[in-house]
Amino acid sequence: MNSPSVSRTHILLVEPDDAARVVLYAAASALAHVESHRRFETARARVNLEEFDFLLTNVRLDAFNGLHLVYLRSSGLGALRAIVYSAERDPGLARQAQRAGAFYETRECLPVTLGAYLRGTLPTRDRRDPTRQDRRGVVRGGRRCWDLHVLRQ
Repeated sequence: MNSPSVSRTHILLVEPDDAARVVLYAAASALAHVESHRRFETARARVNLEEFDFLLTNVRLDAFNGLHLVYLRSSGLGALRAIVYSAERDPGLARQAQRAGAFYETRECLPVTLGAYLRGTLPTRDRRDPTRQDRRGVVRGGRRCWDLHVLRQ
């Protein structure tokens, strides 16, 4: 059973791909109340109207960028814990997300790591170096996908 503090968590999920949104919604709704949108325009209208605890957004929202939702919220109701993700690991996008004050993940890791983000004590910002990789291409430094998976349990 979820603890009371986790059950009150309110997440805004923005994902244009229906199949990916179903997977992420299932992972997030097991931990919190989730409001889901597939379009940037509808999420933009909601992001500053309600007190969300987390913003989960794909960086690619058709013609828009999910980072703009992070910026809009920062200039409106104030900073919000945000996780920006993409289908493939992109060090450039990771740096942009970090500069915006968001954490960066791949869509593949997010269903596994989401519980750790919601329950764990995270630093105020993502400190991982997206350019440091081992021989297999795994990003090193800070929290890795496996670290977050272990925290989830």
